[in-house]
Amino acid sequence: MLLYMDAFGLRPHLRSMADRLAAAGYTVLVPDVFHRRGRAPVVGLPDFINHAERPEIIQALGPAARTLTPEGAMRDAACYLDWPAASVFTTTGPVGITGYCMGAALALRTAGTYPERVAAAAGFHGAYLATDAPDSPHLLADRITAELYFGHADQDASNPAEQIDRLGKALTAAEVRHRGEVYTGAQHGFTQADTAMYSAKATERHWTALLDLFRRTL
Repeated sequence: MLLYMDAFGLRPHLRSMADRLAAAGYTVLVPDVFHRRGRAPVVGLPDFINHAERPEIIQALGPAARTLTPEGAMRDAACYLDWPAASVFTTTGPVGITGYCMGAALALRTAGTYPERVAAAAGFHGAYLATDAPDSPHLLADRITAELYFGHADQDASNPAEQIDRLGKALTAAEVRHRGEVYTGAQHGFTQADTAMYSAKATERHWTALLDLFRRTL
């Protein structure tokens, strides 16, 4: 399976998430989607990201984020999907994806760009999933054949209620098997235990939903 990082990038916490999925029986690839900017980490990160430090870190990550266009991201995604297909550590068959923050949008795009290769995709505290932009990820809904799950944070300015509704309506109109749930009291980034946005309760709910999705589809 493929785990798309959040904006803070590759670091020990993401490895721990991959380890938990591996313990459940999956071979997990966690790509560095900011590779065009250099080797990870592209900016220095503290061991714990608090609310006061977060804006400055996000600003520093801006140049790396701007290297990741939708077109470039999907070219990369083809390589990411080729890796498990060629690996001796995997069986043949479709791939499952989970993504966090900006990674949720990448998961949605990948499911729509490579429908024949993705059986399931999930996104948690996703950002900008259904905007007014002409290249918004939700516009790929009519190409998706995977089953989808989204765990939205109710305290998330990057994914307001109107975008959650727009995403759900687009997936329903396209007859995509999906479920979207709003996690009450959760902030953007609630799965990331090395940040002040973390919620243990919401994170465990996320694990239950994610592993249930993969058990059904992979």
